Amino acid sequence: MALVRLQVLTPLSLLINIATVMVCAVMVDPSLRRIAELYPSSISPHPRLIGIYIIAIYLFQIGYCVLLVIARKPETKRTLVRGVGLPLVVANWIMAGWAIAWVMQWFLTSTILLGLLLVLLLYANVVLLIYHAPTRERPLDVALIHAPMRLFLILPLEVLFPYSLFITLGLTWSPGEPQHYARGQWAGFGVVLGVNLLGLVVIVLRHDIVWCVAASWLCASIWSLKPKPFPVFITAVIFTVVHPLALVASFLWVKLRGGERRGPIALPPDEEDDHSGNPRRERGPREVDAEALWG
Repeated sequence: MALVRLQVLTPLSLLINIATVMVCAVMVDPSLRRIAELYPSSISPHPRLIGIYIIAIYLFQIGYCVLLVIARKPETKRTLVRGVGLPLVVANWIMAGWAIAWVMQWFLTSTILLGLLLVLLLYANVVLLIYHAPTRERPLDVALIHAPMRLFLILPLEVLFPYSLFITLGLTWSPGEPQHYARGQWAGFGVVLGVNLLGLVVIVLRHDIVWCVAASWLCASIWSLKPKPFPVFITAVIFTVVHPLALVASFLWVKLRGGERRGPIALPPDEEDDHSGNPRRERGPREVDAEALWG
């Protein structure tokens, strides 16, 4: 019943999310993009790159909804129900509410909603990582469960929540006064540096390709929109390059360490080499308790 409930509620919440964001982006004036242009800040992202990123989230979520219907493995069903479950449904509704608050210029409400979205997605990703870790044995789970949740989390973490908070705190400048673009530059520098250092740790320790691609894309969305204070600009550019380099370096390190650990295989002594003087019994295959091994 829990899976059936998700098969109904998840596509519905995704449809509400897509429809609300599309209406606020295309049919409403001022639109989502226009509001961002009216309130430039030191960490403002490029609207077009953010739009492409959101479309990618929607496409992955559509794949997630398909997996909800076609899933047959018990492990996949447990991941869908207990690993993701209702948090994704609620997150889609919150995203729709944020779009309305954004175009209405209710920036405090927008910041609160994005904070709730961030906490909800962080909780869901931690549950997935601890209790339903990704495995190569189920690549569809990695591509259609873990990847969408990771992409969804990184968007408010690195861009939306800090940007909305900056507008709420007044760390913006007038669009007609680009000479004031340095306002809030050190706060912006701290945000960009902090979230990307966190992402770098995740990329190195978890060899996380999704986080690497998403973080590099969002960094590019920040430095590609000008003008930008130099500390923010150079930090975003550096991490755009560092994230993929760190991912490649972490893979090479694991491969080299694995090669070092391989050594000559120690064979068991023959019967005549038994120092006890007693004949050694033959060693045969041992029975493995599958339930104990796999839980």
